[in-house]
Order: sequence, then C-alpha cells, then structure tokens
Amino acid sequence: MFNIVLFEPEIPPNTGNIIRLCVNTNSNLHLIKPLGFDLHEKKVRRAGLDYHDMAKVFLYDNFNECFTSLKNNRFFAVSTKAKNCYIEFDYKEGDVFVFGPETRGLPDYLLNSTDFENKIKIPMYKNNRSLNLSNSVAVVLYEAWRQTDFKLGT
Repeated sequence: MFNIVLFEPEIPPNTGNIIRLCVNTNSNLHLIKPLGFDLHEKKVRRAGLDYHDMAKVFLYDNFNECFTSLKNNRFFAVSTKAKNCYIEFDYKEGDVFVFGPETRGLPDYLLNSTDFENKIKIPMYKNNRSLNLSNSVAVVLYEAWRQTDFKLGT
C-alpha cells in the first residue's frame, strides 16, 4: 500500500511498533543503516509481537540504495523543519514517507536534496521537540490510508 522509510532508526521498540503498524496497513518498511540495534533484539521482537513473519521489511546500506529501489514512487520527507502540514497533500498507493532518527531527525543534506517531491510536518505546539517516531509514522500513514478509503482494509 505505502512505503515507510526509517533513516538510521535508533530505538528498538519504535521500529518494532512500526513493523506491527506496517503489517496492519499492508505497507512496506524500509530501514536504512546504520541501525541503533540488531533487528533480532528482544525489544524489537516484543514490540512487533508476532508480526515479524508477516512484515515486508527491506534493509539498505544507504539512502541512495533505498531511493533507487523506490524511485518510481513519490517521496515525502517528514520533518519538524518542513513548512507544509501532512494533511495538505493527496496521497496515493506507493507513496514513500521518510522519517529520520529519533534523536536528530533527517539530516539537512537529505532535506535539501531534490529526492523529495514534498516535505511535510505534523503540527505541534511551539517550542516542542517532536512526537515519538512510531506515533508520527502512525499519524501520517493512517491519513494516507484514509485518503485511499482504507483500500484493502476491513
């Protein structure tokens, strides 16, 4: 349905939660190294429950490798530095949502690259850092899925 990219994720339970979320929305998860953990870590497995066998998870050495693999899709950088709210766009199947690491977000060299068709943010009160990564993925992914009338859902 959609593609979620985690650029250098750091916290195992967040990735485990996102694995579960991707299975339940029929979405693909793309992880870009280095990871801050081993995918087989107990914390990742526990958060993902028994969804790991059903998950479509792809691992890449760098962003360019991931971009090349998904280049026929639209890319959206999700960042607190973006100007446009995530609800301002019309999403379609195959769209790619790229999220940065929990402690620092997407690096400027990626945010300023031409690889992204759009940059989007989730609104928050001023002077706050950011939402939890797995919550942010859920907010954006469910809006995109809602816009496609929950195709293939229950």
